[in-house]
Amino acid sequence: MTISQTALTLVTGGARSGKSRFAEGLVTATQRPRVYIATAQAWDDEMRNRIADHRNQRGADWTTLDAPYDLAGALRGVDGGAAVLVDCLTLWLTNVMLAEADIAAESATLLEALAACPAPVTVVTNELGWSIVPENALARRFRDAQGRLNQQIAAQADRVITVISGLPLVLKGSL
Repeated sequence: MTISQTALTLVTGGARSGKSRFAEGLVTATQRPRVYIATAQAWDDEMRNRIADHRNQRGADWTTLDAPYDLAGALRGVDGGAAVLVDCLTLWLTNVMLAEADIAAESATLLEALAACPAPVTVVTNELGWSIVPENALARRFRDAQGRLNQQIAAQADRVITVISGLPLVLKGSL
């Protein structure tokens, strides 16, 4: 697994599919200083425990930047010698949507920041379109926005990988 010549990698899959662990392995394999851009917010004990588990799994040799809203700003501040992991796009979009921000404008700003980032970036996202149609309008709007954003990033990415049951399947580019 390497991203030395890959500017942007998108890793997608279902919840608990192994995508974050796989993406961490991609970034670690670069042998560059590692930057983890976290989009999660610890609203309750369960989320605090999940965040702690992720930090422990990664180890202390990652620099962590918390960017629940300003993901583009975090990407702009990254050193070109590093390798970046954004985990995850789904939580970022949730934060943007719940803040009632302009999703199209925030997504466009993010796409510009990804293109301009001097370091290779691996972005983790959830694939939401494989499930039933959500029962309420907010959930349907979120699913649709996430699907559009995933498509936009996949189009811009050099490599797209889906992870199913811990196994990667390359959709675009190569490992």
